[in-house]
Amino acid sequence: MVITSIQVDVELLEELKKRKMYERESYADVIWDLIEDRWELSEETVKGIERSRREFKEGKYHTLDEVRKKIGLK
Repeated sequence: MVITSIQVDVELLEELKKRKMYERESYADVIWDLIEDRWELSEETVKGIERSRREFKEGKYHTLDEVRKKIGLK
């Protein structure tokens, strides 16, 4: 395996630090996790998205104002 360095600005470095699951996790592992998250969705997630889209098209949803009113925030 060839190891190389990349340059990132301080803001990105701080964001990568926040995303570490544990102190000794490498930045390479953090970056791979981010990439893998974008590659594929689990079958369960895909089914949930499809169900949500179907329910939205059928009008089975509540607006934020409706929810606020129902829980007494408005």
